[in-house]
Amino acid sequence: MPEPESELIKGRLAKLDRLRARGIDPYPPRYRRSHTSQQAMDLFASIDTPDAQEPRTEPVSVGGRVTIFRGMGKATFADLVDGSGRIQLLFRRNNLPETYDLLDDLDIGDWLGATGPVFRTRAGEVTVEVLEFTVLSKSIRPLPEKWHGLTDLESRYRQRYLDLISNEGSRGIAVLRSRLVKAIRRFMDERGFIEVETPTLVPVAAGANARPFATHHNALDQGLFLRIAHELYLKRLIVGGLEKVFEIGKVFRNEGIDLMHNPEFTMLESYEAFADYNDVMGMVEALVYELARDVLGSPVVKYGGHEIDFSPPWPRLDLCSQIGERSGIDILELTDIESLKTAMKSAGVDVSQQRSWGGLVDKLISTRVEPHLIQPSFLVDYPVEMSPLAKKRSDNPRLVERFEGFVAGGEICNAFTELNDPVDQRARFEEQEALRVQFEDEETDRLDEDYLVAMEHGMPPTGGLGIGIDRLVMLLSAQTSIREVVLFPQLRSR
Repeated sequence: MPEPESELIKGRLAKLDRLRARGIDPYPPRYRRSHTSQQAMDLFASIDTPDAQEPRTEPVSVGGRVTIFRGMGKATFADLVDGSGRIQLLFRRNNLPETYDLLDDLDIGDWLGATGPVFRTRAGEVTVEVLEFTVLSKSIRPLPEKWHGLTDLESRYRQRYLDLISNEGSRGIAVLRSRLVKAIRRFMDERGFIEVETPTLVPVAAGANARPFATHHNALDQGLFLRIAHELYLKRLIVGGLEKVFEIGKVFRNEGIDLMHNPEFTMLESYEAFADYNDVMGMVEALVYELARDVLGSPVVKYGGHEIDFSPPWPRLDLCSQIGERSGIDILELTDIESLKTAMKSAGVDVSQQRSWGGLVDKLISTRVEPHLIQPSFLVDYPVEMSPLAKKRSDNPRLVERFEGFVAGGEICNAFTELNDPVDQRARFEEQEALRVQFEDEETDRLDEDYLVAMEHGMPPTGGLGIGIDRLVMLLSAQTSIREVVLFPQLRSR
C-alpha cells in the first residue's frame, strides 16, 4: 500500500533538513539558465548533422521541475519539465563525485537547475549530461497519485497548478488563450481602436440584463457594485470624442454556474462612432476568422463533432422568422404575456421560470433556435422589449438594430446600433426599472442617471459590440466547459 501523505511529507522534510545540514540552500534566490529545454534541444539539432560523430554542444544551463527519476547503478536519468517542454537529464557518479549522493535527498516534484553539454544517448534521446546541478525548490508535498494526466475534475479546478503540472492540454489552453488575447489587441489596434480601462466598482450596475454583486465602500459609506458590463462607461468616452474604443476585462454577474457560465468572465467590448450594426457584423466575421487563422493556422475547427468554418460571410438570419420556423409562433402577433405563454406551452416549451414577455422570447430563442445554429451565424433584429440600449429600426419601431452571433449552438457575441436618443433611452430605462419591480426574479437593466446626462450632451451614431473571450477560447480549443478555459473558475467552498 502507498504511504499516507503525512508520512511522505515527513520524509521530505527530513530530506530538507539533510540538505540544509550540508550547507545547501534548498530555496536559493535566483538561478540563471542559459536555455529552455526546447532551446537546448534546438541547439543540439543545429549540430546533429549526418556527418557529425557523436555531436555534443557546449554546456548549457537548464531549469525546471523533475517529473521522473530512474536509477541505473552509477547513473540516474531524470525528466526535467519547464514552460517550453521536457528534456532528459543524465547524472553520472564519475561526473559528480562530490554531489551525486545528493540525489538520494531529491524527489519527483523538486525544481532543479542543471548544467552540462547536450548529446544523444544510445537510446536516441536528446539529453543533458549533468556536470553540476542546483536544488532550486524542494517540494514538500508530493504530487497526487497518478498525477500524470490528472483526471479528477474537482482536483483539476481547485488545484489548477496540479492540473498544469500534469496535463499538457491544460497548459496548451492557457497558452492559446494568451495568444488569442494578443491577437485581438493587434486586430483592434490595426483598425484604429484605442484600448481603455473603465471602473470595476460602479454606483449603478447597468449595461446588461443581469444581477450584480453588491459591496460597500467604508470610507465613502457608499454601496457599490461590481460591473456587469463595460458598455455605459465606454459610450461616455464616445460622447467625449474618443471615436473608437475597446476594453478587455472581467465583468461579474450574480448568476448560476454551468458549462457556459462563470460568475466572473472576460469580455471584449468595443464602440465605434459612425458605424452601425452592419459594420460591426463585418468586423466580428473578420475578427473571429483572423483569430482562428492566427491561433490555429486554419479558419476551420472541430468542435462537438462538427467542423466549424469561420470563413466570412456568416449568414444574417431574421430572428422573428427563425422563431416562427422553429416553433410555429409569431412573436410579433402575440404581444401580451399570457397569449405568448399559451402558444409556447402548446409548442411544448417549458415556461415555468419565465414571467416577462422578453424572458419568454429569450426562452424560445435558447430552446428552439440556438441549437440549430451550428455554423457561425447572426440572428438579427430583436424586439425592442429585449434590447433597452439598441436603436429602433426606422422601418419598424417594434424591432431594434441588434444582432447576436452564434456558433455550435451557443452565443458568442451581442451587438447593436447604439441608441443615442437620450429621451428614448430615459424612457427605456424607466421601463426596465418598472419591470424590475414587477418581475423581481427576472434580470433587467437599470437606469444610470449619469450616463443619461452624458448622452444629453450628444452621442454620434455608434456601433457597439460585446464578445465573450472565454467562449472564443472554448471554441478554438474544442472545450465544452467554461471551467476548462478559466484558470481559476468559481467553485463552491468546501
